[in-house]
This record gives sequence, structure tokens and C-alpha cells, in this order.
Amino acid sequence: MSPTALTLSPIVAGAWRMAEWQLSPQDRLRWIEENLELGISSFDHADIYGGYRVEALFGEALALAPSLRQRLQLVSKCGIKLVSPARPQNRFHCYDTSFTHVRASVDESLRALRTDHLDLLLIHRPDVLMDAAELADTFDGLRRAGKVLHFGVSNFTPPQLELLQARTPLATNQVELSPLHLDPLHDGTLDQCQRLGLRPMLWSPLAGGRLFSGEDERARRVRDELQRLAAELGVALTTVVFAWLLRHPSRPHPIVGSSRIAASREALAALDLRLTPEQWYRVWTASTGHEVP
Repeated sequence: MSPTALTLSPIVAGAWRMAEWQLSPQDRLRWIEENLELGISSFDHADIYGGYRVEALFGEALALAPSLRQRLQLVSKCGIKLVSPARPQNRFHCYDTSFTHVRASVDESLRALRTDHLDLLLIHRPDVLMDAAELADTFDGLRRAGKVLHFGVSNFTPPQLELLQARTPLATNQVELSPLHLDPLHDGTLDQCQRLGLRPMLWSPLAGGRLFSGEDERARRVRDELQRLAAELGVALTTVVFAWLLRHPSRPHPIVGSSRIAASREALAALDLRLTPEQWYRVWTASTGHEVP
């Protein structure tokens, strides 16, 4: 595998909840195909999703049309150990970024996804016991073996990313960002991404559905503002949210975690919508509850 630059689709399809979708293998394949038809070619996984079941569900569907593998990018994450019947060797919920665990996790993901390589592997959560030099060597070995093409992190603070980035090239930091979770905008995370030229990936862009159904004061304020913008712009509320995320100069890749292809279409529509600073800060102000200083 050649070490070419990582290319992900502007919007990424998230498979986190696939085990809950109750879809047949053929229906899961159709979900993959419909996203590809729309231009969403990157699919986000983690070994633990669905109690270590989701990667195998995806792989079962992909095996029905193996030629599709050439058209898509597979992203996975490891480093969290759950106590689960699927992993009887895990006796305690903890983090593990050791050589042994990361290599074993990659091999398990490759088997489940029925592929010979991952396009991108992320360390799922910061591990206080992470040995940056050892992990960098682990990444190098996986890269040389052709099992993983690119590496990154997820939920890392800027100092934690810097520690690993100093020893091995990283491609992204996948973090939580939504109009109801603004921390990466202000804690240096997205500033660091700009400085290093890393395009972040964004999970839970709709705040786990709280943007639509949350009844707390903050959620209602933000939803009201998003609805006003959606009416002004003539688009769906979801499209406004994704346009708000995409407006950031770090050029993020938001993740859509829905079985509904309509949700993918609404997210993709945001690529043609660029919010003005005034429109963007209307949402920020609604979320923070105050104007800019």
C-alpha cells in the first residue's frame, strides 16, 4: 500500500448504531451503496461499537459486493477495553494502547470487516499510560505491514496529540462538536488542527438528537435559532447544523450516524451552503447565552 495522503469524503457515514438498526445484510449493503452513490465514501467504525458487533455486521454486508471496497475508506478505532462476552479476555473496563492490544485489535477489525487494510486507525480515547514512543513504533509496524495506511487520535487534547505527533505523523483528531458542545472551538483543539494541517473529524454533530428534542433552556434557544435560519435559507434544520460545522476553517469532516439516507442527503446539502459570520455567530450566541465580548 502506498503512503499517499489521506482523503476522506467531506461527510463521513457513521456505523456506531448499526447493531440497533435491525437491518438484513442486503439492507446494510444498500445503505453502503446509497451513501456511495451520494458521494459519501468514508465509513467510521470502532472495534467496541455494538458490543464488538458492528464491524462484523458491516463486513457481512460488504462481502455481498466485495468490489465496493475499492471505492470506500474504512476508519476504525481501538484502545478501549470493554468487559464483554465477545472479548472474554477483557476483565476490567479500561484503556490500553500497548503494542499487544493495538496489534490484536487491528487484526480483529480486519477479520470482522473482511478487508486486508484499514485506511485510518484512531486511538479512541487518551490513555494516561500511553507510551508515545512504543505506540509510534506500533503504528510504524502496522504501516509497513500494509494493515493500516494512516493513523490518528480521537478525543485527544492538544498536549496529548502533540505528544504523539512529535513521534509519528497523525492524520486527524476525531472530537465531539455540535452547537450544544463548543469546547473544541475554545480549548485549542481546532486551532491545533489548523496549525498542523489536520482536518478533524466530528462526532455527535446533532448532539445525540438533543438539538431536536432537548427541553432544557439551552437546547430550546439553539433549536429556535436554527429553525429561524433554516426558514430564512430554505433548507432543513439538519442542513443548517452541518453548514455551521463546515464553516470552521479547520475544514472538518462531520459524521452522520443514521440509517436514513435522507439524513445523509441533508448533511451533504450543507456543502453548497456557506453561512456568513453573522449567521454563524447567531447560533454560537444562542448556545452560549451571551453575545461575543
